Amino acid sequence: MKRFEGSAGYVATPDLMLAVNASITLQRPLLIKGEPGTGKTMLAEEVANALGLPIVQWHIKSTTKAQQGLYEYDAVSRLRDSQLGDARVHDISNYIVKGSLWEAFDADTPTVVLIDEIDKADIEFPNDLLRELDRMEFYCYETHALVRAKHRPIVFITSNNEKELPDAFLRRCFFHYIKFPDRETMQRIVDVHFPDIKKTLLREALEVFFELRDVPGLKKKPSTSELLDWLKLLMAEDIPPEALRSQDQKKTIPPLHGALLKNEQDVHLFERLIFLARQQGR
Repeated sequence: MKRFEGSAGYVATPDLMLAVNASITLQRPLLIKGEPGTGKTMLAEEVANALGLPIVQWHIKSTTKAQQGLYEYDAVSRLRDSQLGDARVHDISNYIVKGSLWEAFDADTPTVVLIDEIDKADIEFPNDLLRELDRMEFYCYETHALVRAKHRPIVFITSNNEKELPDAFLRRCFFHYIKFPDRETMQRIVDVHFPDIKKTLLREALEVFFELRDVPGLKKKPSTSELLDWLKLLMAEDIPPEALRSQDQKKTIPPLHGALLKNEQDVHLFERLIFLARQQGR
């Protein structure tokens, strides 16, 4: 298996590349945590592209059950077909719907599996996958068949830390926390997405962005993806760098701030801070 050395479309820090390659070497799932918008989901896609592997994505919801990642038995369709006299009813395998993990286990080549936002599911969800992720096999009771992975997939699991994950599950993972990018790394990320952005605009925008993240009491700090959205809007609207700059940046609210501040509490907090700064400046 090749090593992950980064990609043209994703700025990976050395410690992140080390974590990816460690999980591949250990043949353990890589559990990725970090602020929303720091590129956790994109990492799995970029590793798949860089290594030339297909990717199977399983996006978890609050109602998702672990069994759905293996397979589901469509009893309703079988009942309907039996009422219609369809000959398919005699073979129960016709009503087994393969899940994401079965699809990856069945692939003729190694795959990358993304289990995205595992913390959205019920607290028992991770424990229900322990054996399958550890042994890379499961039993289909309806067909009395043991399904075993032809090739052990590279498994990425993302979490936004909404729930604590069980210790037994954590023991089976290699863990990495994606730190929020510093200014230098953030500039490299922006350069990948907007290579033609004016340097003066980028400099002023980063100044505003990091000052905004430092505002105490924000309910949701703007993320990397929101910075990219904001820069895209600034370029589309041809906002000049001077519009982001003032003698005292704490006395102005940034243009198109709706791309950065995503709830009314944070907007009101920022407006109050600006009002107080103006009062003190008089």
